Amino acid sequence: MYARPDEVRHLHTLGPHGTNLEAASHEWFRRRGVEGTVELHASIESALEAVPDDGRHALTACAVYPALHTLVFSNLHRLHMIDSFVMPTHNMVLASSGTRAPATVASHPAPKGLVPEPARIREVLSNSQAAIDCAEGLVDGCITTIVAAKRHGLRVLRDFGPVPMVFTVHQVLAVRAEDERPLAVGAAR
Repeated sequence: MYARPDEVRHLHTLGPHGTNLEAASHEWFRRRGVEGTVELHASIESALEAVPDDGRHALTACAVYPALHTLVFSNLHRLHMIDSFVMPTHNMVLASSGTRAPATVASHPAPKGLVPEPARIREVLSNSQAAIDCAEGLVDGCITTIVAAKRHGLRVLRDFGPVPMVFTVHQVLAVRAEDERPLAVGAAR
């Protein structure tokens, strides 16, 4: 089976609600002029495991996702990049539930460079999860999206603005038996 982007009607990506990947998934459908659903998962890795291999489902990822290269190359036999596009993220912000100088800041690994010194970083699986952890008092502050900060009633301490970002769409297809056989050294397909 070959990758056919026009068949995709379901995108799986990183949640919870308010992630840049959720927004990018909706934007991809909008730009293509098709109706589709977006399903959110705890991580990109768990999203990939949930994606059916029927060609109608795909994974939305981000070029700066820390382990995207590992995910792609360890799944070459079934994961096919069918599109990429640039879109600005939601405004990225440093937020808190009240303190002006957070000592511990939750952040996804990708934007953790925005955490101010000397704060300690608590890595989480998404920008939205960072906001949830901050709102629940697990940390003093978070690097998150303006959407997630507002949703969870956080105070914005610094607004870094939107970031032009590359998003990728990967269709998951069934693996044919002949595709799973290893090639002899020097053999070509």
